[in-house]
Amino acid sequence: MAITEFSKAYHEKMFPGYVSDFLRTDPEFIERFDNFAFDEVINQESQGLDDKTRFMAILATLLGCQGIDEFRAMVPPAINFGVTPVEIKEITYQAVAYLGIGRVFPFLKAVNAIFEEKGISLPLEGQAMTTTENRREMGTQAQVDIFGEGMKDFWKSGPEESRHINYWLADNCFGDYYTRTGLSYAQREMITFCFLSAQGGCEPQLTAHAAANMKIGNDKAFLIRVISQCLPYIGYPRSLNALACVNKAAEN
Repeated sequence: MAITEFSKAYHEKMFPGYVSDFLRTDPEFIERFDNFAFDEVINQESQGLDDKTRFMAILATLLGCQGIDEFRAMVPPAINFGVTPVEIKEITYQAVAYLGIGRVFPFLKAVNAIFEEKGISLPLEGQAMTTTENRREMGTQAQVDIFGEGMKDFWKSGPEESRHINYWLADNCFGDYYTRTGLSYAQREMITFCFLSAQGGCEPQLTAHAAANMKIGNDKAFLIRVISQCLPYIGYPRSLNALACVNKAAEN
């Protein structure tokens, strides 16, 4: 076996002029991995994604699984394949709502370092669309737009001692992040699906967001394609768990 011509060509598009040292130190491994991730997975019949969407999903998946070194490596190829600096920042910002700043902090620093190395001026153009006064209201509207009318009063529901968390879901998670420009609702739900599937242990939330994806146009077939394209980055157990959640959501 040798690295396929398609895999070589795709790798060159990702990393122009770069020769991995793994070809020297781990030739058998890199041969199998590159042929799988950069040829077989990409070309699997009916399981492909356009390159931009694939890289958006991969970046979100790497955030979710805490693959910081691979994330650093994949940001420049993502730009090469059409993911804009604003979109990369929005993916990283939204991850805070699902992973927490403790896990996202090094990724945000990595993005800033890469952008500055590439001469991308920071800060980028602002994307916020809410104010302190309207973020809860606008966040609730985003929840309704994505999940349905049942979310209209979610912000004030639940036991008194924990009701503030449902309020925060409306004003912070949705009001501070989902209302931002730079990504559509469909793109935001896709990356949320990737955050949850990659970190594992979030199956109830993953099932709910699989259903939300389907409601706004990211159908079951699309989500299976996302899982398929991200499998090399998170492995089989979490990919199979994500598939089970998609199947469960599709049944309801």
